[in-house]
Amino acid sequence: MSDKLNMESPQERRPFKDHGHVDVVTLGEFTIGRGVFEPGWRWSEDVKPIAGTESCQVHHTGICLSGRMTVRFDDGQELTIEPGDVVNLDPGHDAWTVGEEPCVILDTGIAGYAKPA
Repeated sequence: MSDKLNMESPQERRPFKDHGHVDVVTLGEFTIGRGVFEPGWRWSEDVKPIAGTESCQVHHTGICLSGRMTVRFDDGQELTIEPGDVVNLDPGHDAWTVGEEPCVILDTGIAGYAKPA
């Protein structure tokens, strides 16, 4: 059997402390999220209070649709994500939006993201 849902009517919206949210859709065992990271968003300020960890411990896989985001890993390495970039990001990082445009990312590693610990 096939099924479909639309991101414009997500099953769940997980708000960040400030500066955005993630919309979540699950079909069977497949979960995808659309993160909207508004200007001023930073993981350590907007999601850390929800996650309760020192750095993001989620393995993200996805594609950036618009805007820019910089990710700093616990080892100090930094990576800037731009529209069209496909990412595979290991756990253990902080991240923040760059510029005045919201960063929108489709992320398949979202099942446990921004859920209270």
